[in-house]
Amino acid sequence: MRILTLAVAGLLALSTAASAQCGGNFSTFVQGLKAEAVQKGHSQSTVDSFFRSVQQDPRTLRADRAQGIFNIGFTEFSRRVISQNRIDNGRRNADRYDAIFDEIERRWGLSREVMLAFWALETDFGSFQGDYNTVNSLVTLSHDCRRPELFRPQVFAAIELFENGDLDPATTTGAWAGEIGMFQMLPEDILTKGIDGDGDGHVYLKTSQADALMSGANMLSSFGWTPNDPWLQEVSVPEQMSWEDAGLHTTKSGAEWERLGVSPRWGSIRGDLQASLILPKGRNGPAFLGYPNFQVYFEWNQSFVYVTSAAYFATRLAGAPVFTPGNPSPVLGEGEIKALQTKLAARGHDVGKIDGILGAGTRAAVRAEQMRLGLPADAWPTRELLNRL
Repeated sequence: MRILTLAVAGLLALSTAASAQCGGNFSTFVQGLKAEAVQKGHSQSTVDSFFRSVQQDPRTLRADRAQGIFNIGFTEFSRRVISQNRIDNGRRNADRYDAIFDEIERRWGLSREVMLAFWALETDFGSFQGDYNTVNSLVTLSHDCRRPELFRPQVFAAIELFENGDLDPATTTGAWAGEIGMFQMLPEDILTKGIDGDGDGHVYLKTSQADALMSGANMLSSFGWTPNDPWLQEVSVPEQMSWEDAGLHTTKSGAEWERLGVSPRWGSIRGDLQASLILPKGRNGPAFLGYPNFQVYFEWNQSFVYVTSAAYFATRLAGAPVFTPGNPSPVLGEGEIKALQTKLAARGHDVGKIDGILGAGTRAAVRAEQMRLGLPADAWPTRELLNRL
């Protein structure tokens, strides 16, 4: 799932001359990759062996263009991916790999529940890691002219993994976007963040739980995780408050939120930490306090729904109760959100692509229009708002 985060970075990055090369005859394109790999210092025999079986993969392109899982809301998505069976498996894995989790908690200050939730959502504890040939996917997406600057560097990183004995171009499989292993890490991440957790001299993220868990922990820590601090906490909110203060754009100390009437449904609010009030489905739906570590989740994945679900799942594994769904206004359909985005854009708001996805830009624009119209500014789009616009 790292591809969503990297996509944002790729859009902001200036493409180099090499990364701008894409399209055209696929065989000719591969020859260009081979020549560049040799220029980077890889031996001709290594390069020839790496690219020997490479093929263009139409299935990868179809998967790239069919992303739509995050169009559904938080309640629906979290219920779909967080089952009692996954919670039970998570707790069994916590016991089975207790020594590994002890080491992760000692070295990085990362709760085992956080790692277990990611492990569950990424690959169902390693049971399904993707069946796309990794090299074929990376080369196909590099050849495709949508985001070559994103995927071309991953091809050369994969060559290094091949040289290290950690990737087989013919047999290594993973996600459609080239992520490998139980935590779905891209080749560059494996090179820079991979950990040989079992001491065998290799980083095998597909078959070694120690390697996968420690590599994932090392990567998450590198994003700025504060050791041993909380990440998310379900809370109850008063019926009336300044809803425009809710959202990732605003932080207050836990003590300030308590003075405003926010109370914990589980545990105690950390009054000394800054936190954002998270309302995934508006003021009438579930509510959470997101502490600084919650922001780190977005370095792993840019989807608000995925991030909130992963963070909430970790709290469930730690003993939190099922969240209170509340009675939020019905979620708008994809067509309605597109219509809303079109109207917001016409009023000068930057909502990004008109894609029917309730992203951060659309939520910010919704909040602004709610404030202008005198509606509760909780950033949750309703049909009333759509009609008023």
